[in-house]
Amino acid sequence: MEQSQQRGELPPAGVTDSLKITPTDQPMIEKAQGEKVTLPCMFTLSQEDEGPLDIEWVLIPIDNQKNEQTIIMYTVDRVYSNYYEGMHGRMQFSNPDPKSGDASLEILNLKSTDTGTYQCKVKKAPGVQSQKIQLTVLVKPARTKCYVEGSQEIGSDLTLKCAAQEGSPVLSYSWRKLTGTGTEQLPATSLLNKNTGELSVKNASQDNSGTYSCIVSNRVGTDECFLVLNVTPPVNVGGIIAGAIIGTLLGLCLLAFLISYACKKHREKKYEKEVHHDIREDVPPPKSRTSTARSYVGSNRSSLGSMSPSNMDGYTKTPYSQVPSEDFERTPEQNPNFAPPKHTISYKIRDITVV
Repeated sequence: MEQSQQRGELPPAGVTDSLKITPTDQPMIEKAQGEKVTLPCMFTLSQEDEGPLDIEWVLIPIDNQKNEQTIIMYTVDRVYSNYYEGMHGRMQFSNPDPKSGDASLEILNLKSTDTGTYQCKVKKAPGVQSQKIQLTVLVKPARTKCYVEGSQEIGSDLTLKCAAQEGSPVLSYSWRKLTGTGTEQLPATSLLNKNTGELSVKNASQDNSGTYSCIVSNRVGTDECFLVLNVTPPVNVGGIIAGAIIGTLLGLCLLAFLISYACKKHREKKYEKEVHHDIREDVPPPKSRTSTARSYVGSNRSSLGSMSPSNMDGYTKTPYSQVPSEDFERTPEQNPNFAPPKHTISYKIRDITVV
């Protein structure tokens, strides 16, 4: 019929055109996360389609147990887009006036959860048509890390590993060795696994040292990481052990010395405190020799002054040698400051002569 119209021929009698959706050349679309996509839905109307125009987009989940979800609708010259919370604010009709024949759907800032089958339904009674499009949202490789597993010594076997923390399968890995001007061939003894990203190197040598790059890719993007390999001679394990032992012994000796020194200082401080305390508690303050002698002589004078001749008979004179003074109690040899008297001291008290 369409070919007849293109040739300028009229359609056969009794045959009329009805609502049709133009088949898309992209029944399956793949996009990267964060991008936008346009799902096509072009239609044409016939003169027999006299009912109200209804356009509806539904999402058929990958999980068959879930029901279809209406995401946007055009009816009675109005657009309704609040049906699906998961795409709220991220979808719209490509043409602000879908009744013109363009009911394509535009989705912004794609997410991996947007993956599924989308169906465009156009209805204008008596015509009804629909079309399905499979959308797959892929995640680009990201946060790729490179590291070495195994000893980096000459003659050892090691493995260069590469892993992307994000990215939709299928991921493909490749390694290359970088030089100052470009790239060079990988070690002849290396073996690459493109599916796991592991590069195994047997019997490593210093020629294998250098900077390596790992590139991980999928259908929507690539990511890259770098690694520096430094193959060195074997380490002298015996020397390291001996050094560790010697260092430990020196540390213990130093610790013992510090502890001994601290204990010695503690004992010295304790002894000084005890001696100082004994001196203050046990030694009485020195007596005043002058005040003692004077008080003693004064007391005797007062007693002598009160005596009368009648009671002098019972009085017994206290010799100077018994005066309670520290200087009087010492012998002349012990007390050089107090020499014995050379003359007899006598004085009269009334009629009595005291010697």
